[in-house]
Amino acid sequence: MVAITLDEIVKAPKALLHDHLDGGLRPATIVELADAVGHRLPATDPEELGRWFVAAANSGSLERYLETFDHTVAVMQTEEALYRVAAECALDLAADGVVYAEVRYAPEQHLERGLSLEQVVEAVLAGFAAGSVEATREGRPIRVGTLLTAMRHAARSQEIAELAVRYRDNGVVGFDIAGAEAGFPPTRHLDAFEYLQRENFHFTIHAGEAFGLPSIWQAIQWCGADRLGHGVRIVDDITPGQLPALGRLAAYVRDKRIPLELCPSSNVQTGAAPSIAEHPIGLLRDLRFRVTVNTDNRLMSGTSMSREMALLVEAFGYGWAELQWFTINAMKSAFIPFDERLTIINEVIKPAYAKLLG
Repeated sequence: MVAITLDEIVKAPKALLHDHLDGGLRPATIVELADAVGHRLPATDPEELGRWFVAAANSGSLERYLETFDHTVAVMQTEEALYRVAAECALDLAADGVVYAEVRYAPEQHLERGLSLEQVVEAVLAGFAAGSVEATREGRPIRVGTLLTAMRHAARSQEIAELAVRYRDNGVVGFDIAGAEAGFPPTRHLDAFEYLQRENFHFTIHAGEAFGLPSIWQAIQWCGADRLGHGVRIVDDITPGQLPALGRLAAYVRDKRIPLELCPSSNVQTGAAPSIAEHPIGLLRDLRFRVTVNTDNRLMSGTSMSREMALLVEAFGYGWAELQWFTINAMKSAFIPFDERLTIINEVIKPAYAKLLG
């Protein structure tokens, strides 16, 4: 079988569920926005700055990794900046062949210059809409849904959950909590999750990345998460062997088809996996978990959806059939209505892969 190239993957339709808005800025945009607000950067040349972000994220130091977000969030404090970053995000994803994306961010982190939560959300939604229209005009149609994130170490999750529900008919498709897992279990935000369930609203929870099975168990069995943000540590409940044995939690996650939002490059950077070749995605895919491939933070990982898939092709010998499987898994797991998911699967994804599969 001839190996699939990166250029070929770029042209194939892809669906993305786990991408952070503040982790995907263009370096040149950061430089311009920082200059406008007087924020000091570690480098002012866009190429050099891009390399700095990846190096800091690869450093093995959590302190340096988190510092990268200090710089991106600092330049996303005005309506104009949020609009621009969101529009460019939609354009960049579309240029990479992404046809459906859910991009998340924490509105509470963008209030330093006096914006209200509503102004933040409306600026981002307007940016995504404008970027999507421009991408469609350029022949690369994309649909972008927004997830509003609450920070798990803060105490605003109920407020952000209510904000997400208020904008559910305007492009906000779900809710999320993010931040350090250890010491900040999802059950601290149980009121928000119970509220979302009463409102018939979708949510995912960052769980099973830095912290193990208890975080996943709480996210599902206490909080009722529809999907697991990362969830890579579910592998801790699988005993390897010729016939791998699933523990009760892993079996439940697979039986219930709970989607795993796996982010291979990011997981390697944060130590959740030793390398792409040793990433649990190979085992989880073989065991037919509802596996999806995602970018997490494109800037910090120096990555894209196409690059993530190319790395898996190289590491595991995957072909178009496997890439289609990941893509349809993601589309099935999206937070938009069923009929709309089905339309993208049947009218966009399957016809394109039918040609690629020959």
